[in-house]
Amino acid sequence: MNKESGMLIFGHRGSAGTHPENTMISFEEAARAGADGIELDIQLSKDGVPVVIHDEKLDRTTNGTGWVKDRTFYELKQLDAGAWFSDKFKGTRIPSLEEVLVWAQGNSLLINLELKTGIILYPQIEEKVIRLVEQYGLTGRVIISSFNHYSLVETRRIHRTIKTAILFSDGLYEPWKYAKTVEADGLHCHWPIAAYPVILDGAKQAGMPIRAYTVNDEARMREFMTNGVSAIFTDWPEKAVRIRRG
Repeated sequence: MNKESGMLIFGHRGSAGTHPENTMISFEEAARAGADGIELDIQLSKDGVPVVIHDEKLDRTTNGTGWVKDRTFYELKQLDAGAWFSDKFKGTRIPSLEEVLVWAQGNSLLINLELKTGIILYPQIEEKVIRLVEQYGLTGRVIISSFNHYSLVETRRIHRTIKTAILFSDGLYEPWKYAKTVEADGLHCHWPIAAYPVILDGAKQAGMPIRAYTVNDEARMREFMTNGVSAIFTDWPEKAVRIRRG
């Protein structure tokens, strides 16, 4: 199995199986492992800076507590985002989206930006993210996704060509048709849905890529490399790359 088979590998939150998720060292490891892209989560600090962190609260992945939205960017930068994973990553910091985009200028990775607007409706997050992507000339390498599809509609209103994808976790009926109603370009679904032949066939006929999350099982990786799934998001990009190489 090789890259020519068509299935791309995105490092989920970087290389979240081996490094503290959504940190620069995690993204760097995904790049080193040979991933085709990275996936990361975007929220806003209290002072409106796009920052890279998954949970709306700080407790799980930092030594802080409370809501991301209630801390300024400076305050967020003082937190340790690595020690929870392993002592050897102590001192790792929460990155800004801008830091990631500056780094991305030095490689060719695809970048999936998930807007975390399902719980907190961050004001102008779509515009702030798009302007940064434009500033660093990366509109052709970025996919914007969200479980909040209003964010995708707003993204499309601001930018007519940047790629977008609906995130969904259940058996949405004919999701390729629904995706078109919000002018999305792709389907990002929980991995069991990507195993449904009716979903795969319908999406293929509609010309809409399916990218499955979060695929960590080796047998499932092998299956998706042959069944027409366009891409997987995995916490273990090095393992997925090795399997793809055969």
